[in-house]
Amino acid sequence: MPAAFLLMLACVLWALSFPAVKALHLEQGTRMPWAGPGFLAAWLQVARFGMAAVLLLPIVMRRAKPNRKEWEQGAWLAFWGGAGMFFQADALAYTNASTSAFLTQAYCVILPLIACARLKKAPELKIVIATVMVVAGGAILAGISRTSLRMGRGEQETILAAFIFTFQILTLEHPRYAENRGTVVTFTMCVAIAALFLPVAAAMAPHASDLITAGASLPALLLVFSLALFCSVGAYGLMNTWQPKVSSTEAGLIYTTEPVFTAVLAMFLPELLAKLVGHPYENEVLTRALWQGGGLIVGANVLMQWKRRPHEPSIAPAP
Repeated sequence: MPAAFLLMLACVLWALSFPAVKALHLEQGTRMPWAGPGFLAAWLQVARFGMAAVLLLPIVMRRAKPNRKEWEQGAWLAFWGGAGMFFQADALAYTNASTSAFLTQAYCVILPLIACARLKKAPELKIVIATVMVVAGGAILAGISRTSLRMGRGEQETILAAFIFTFQILTLEHPRYAENRGTVVTFTMCVAIAALFLPVAAAMAPHASDLITAGASLPALLLVFSLALFCSVGAYGLMNTWQPKVSSTEAGLIYTTEPVFTAVLAMFLPELLAKLVGHPYENEVLTRALWQGGGLIVGANVLMQWKRRPHEPSIAPAP
């Protein structure tokens, strides 16, 4: 289906963010050893989404200005999404990309539980099986077991981010915003995230000049631009436009393909990024775990699509 395919494409673009943010941490950590990961995480939200808003501005200027509901939805998405990405970005300073990618998918378990509580009924067997497949597949991909999963700061922050992302997904499904335009909402969200984290970054900066220093290198600028274009404008543009066409539970399961794409990118992208940032960053290798874990996650999405009754949105949002 077009909506499911385009949301999966958003996952491909999102997958870029894990190695890109990790590489940016390595580059900035080498250049600015005095800057804490909290400041760098807040700074990244300002730089990434501020640049994304600039990229989207010409498109929005050619259309009608954002209306009140589009600003409102963008503000809520900024609150949930911005907070989730702040904790996720900070977590990547303490854990590896594959573990973070898996743990972020915890919302695929939370979403069905929220949907069932809202409807006051037990989940369908198909949802239960698909969720178990996703959790098992993600665990295999990340090499996580009961003995190897250490709940350090990075793991704890990633789980917190996953919980917060749940409410971002639910905000997109809210019928109040059914007529909102996806591209315009993405613009308002980017503006709101940049505005929200600017005072946070300024307050956490060891020196006022660090707000400039953090991006004052060609590798940092290229990485932030890539994150803005592909992971903010591209991925969020697709998500904000097409997610209202599917249920929140199905969207959560589609988004679990992200670790599969992350694992594929991790086989060749880190060494390319290492050359850019001038810091060692080794590629991962193709393993049986990739096929087993990825197969379970893809299978879960096929199961969710199999003989699925169409999800009727209130009104299809304009791109």
